[in-house]
Amino acid sequence: MFFQRIHHIALICSDYERSKNFYVHILGLPIIQETYRAERNSYKLDLAVGDTYQIELFSFPNPPKRVNNPEAQGLRHLAFAVPDLEACIQHLTQHQVVCEPIRIDSLTNKRFTFFADPDGLPLELYEE
Repeated sequence: MFFQRIHHIALICSDYERSKNFYVHILGLPIIQETYRAERNSYKLDLAVGDTYQIELFSFPNPPKRVNNPEAQGLRHLAFAVPDLEACIQHLTQHQVVCEPIRIDSLTNKRFTFFADPDGLPLELYEE
């Protein structure tokens, strides 16, 4: 199996300050890093969940309600850390699973791709 562990859980919120307050002050999740991306008019708030897990809280201007788009409001996607992105894509392709073109994370320069589960839930492979 290619999956090593869950890499992160990404959420897109409808009201950044309200969600930030909830996750940080009500749930008590420590802030790892907060980034404002001016070109996207968007915040990315990295929150620690214990020593192993991380939630990425995103804001986007007027996010659409959940459809099947990883940029829609709500649970964004589930990401799996993998050692070899091409091998994983090849494995999925052999099983008739379509992957999006490989992207580069502008903050970490790591490579990743998205695909969907049978119900359309966006899943990500994130190369470490």
